[in-house]
Amino acid sequence: MLLLHGTYWSRVWLPVLGRLAEAGLRPLAVDLPGLGRSGGELTPETATVPALADWVARFASALQISGPIAVAGHDIGGAIAQHLLAHGQLEVHRLALVNSVTYDSWPAPHVARFRDPVVAASTTADELLAARRQAVTSALAGAATEQLIADYLDPWTDPRVRRSWLAMAGAADSRYTLDLVPALKRSTTPKLLIWGEDDSFETVEHAEKFASEIPGTTLMRIPEADHIPTENAPGQIAHALIDFFTT
Repeated sequence: MLLLHGTYWSRVWLPVLGRLAEAGLRPLAVDLPGLGRSGGELTPETATVPALADWVARFASALQISGPIAVAGHDIGGAIAQHLLAHGQLEVHRLALVNSVTYDSWPAPHVARFRDPVVAASTTADELLAARRQAVTSALAGAATEQLIADYLDPWTDPRVRRSWLAMAGAADSRYTLDLVPALKRSTTPKLLIWGEDDSFETVEHAEKFASEIPGTTLMRIPEADHIPTENAPGQIAHALIDFFTT
């Protein structure tokens, strides 16, 4: 079971990892290059959704993962997951999306402003950390504590991670999900959407549209949760993922 992150890092999956493993699944929450605890560094060319999907496919090959694989994606990680399915880069037998980017729902304004090279180049480390603190605090909603916020922010104290994040923000482009819609509409692969209802950017309306247009899709709403619902309802979400991926 491959778990992909987006503009945050694999920390978003930590609340459910233990439960998934206890259920007999083999969850692999990977940090993309230059993000979270991963080595390397992203560039504007390697930070696009197609390039990151290629990297994930190589990652799976390096681990000698063969046969059907379950994939879950959060945020831009959801775009990567959709790309892997639509282009057949992995044999995805079930797909779960958690507050994922879809259609033209992204990039959100607080990310999109960094697509301007002048803005990105003039942003200081303190300014980026402050912006990330604000975004993380909102995304965690009622689960936000100073300790949890600090835990999420820790990777961004590394200049290399900040540069990689700015590259991902700069490469964010909704055409990468819009281009997938025809293939997704032809797909019969079962899909599960798990959505924090209070997300003001990746709104539940986007999830409703996806569920109504893409075959084999089920939508599960998480009330009183924002962009990172795994922190608000880990037991409920883990149970849903276990049922979905073991059925």
